Amino acid sequence: MAFVEFRDVRKVYRMGEVEVAAVDGMTFDIERGELVVVVGPSGAGKTTLLNMLGGMDACSSGTIMLDGREISAFSEKELTYYRRYDIGFVFQFYNLVQNLTALENVELASQICKDPLDAGTVLKQVGLGHRLDNFPAQLSGGEQQRVAIARALVNSPAVLLADEPSGNLDSHNRDEIHRLFFELRDRLGQTIVIVTHDEHLAAMADRRITMSDGRIL
Repeated sequence: MAFVEFRDVRKVYRMGEVEVAAVDGMTFDIERGELVVVVGPSGAGKTTLLNMLGGMDACSSGTIMLDGREISAFSEKELTYYRRYDIGFVFQFYNLVQNLTALENVELASQICKDPLDAGTVLKQVGLGHRLDNFPAQLSGGEQQRVAIARALVNSPAVLLADEPSGNLDSHNRDEIHRLFFELRDRLGQTIVIVTHDEHLAAMADRRITMSDGRIL
């Protein structure tokens, strides 16, 4: 059994009498500790896929499994705990609290975790041990994204999900963030799923999922 399994998953949105299939019959596996990249044009269904795996959106039909648990059958209460304890989210925009330091931003996220990791230790793991007391405005874009990644890791998630995590960065910081994801895979065995338009990152991934019109090519 694979760590992550999608089996004939569909997500249909209804707009009046019109139905739009954002994801249309997706089947794939992800193994534990893999770095997987999801690519495709805008509107292909990439973010919808990520949201369903992250428990932020329910599928219309099909089965989604994580580590032997059927996520697609979870109740709303179960999904809340799943998002809180099992998933780490990283987005294009860092969404840091501007009047809190890097350490305090990560500590804030740790308050809703069952057994959080030490915030300072996690920041050191992402290369920011020297920036613990800096505010977001004192950090570069790449450093702010590292804080956001540390915040997502503090609950020791089963899967780290990233939606265009380098889309807001210059080429140097983009490469540094990509390198960090591979370090997290290699050093921590972290399972990572990244939605991106970056073909260079996709070429280096353990597994590539290419989407178009809600389907895998």
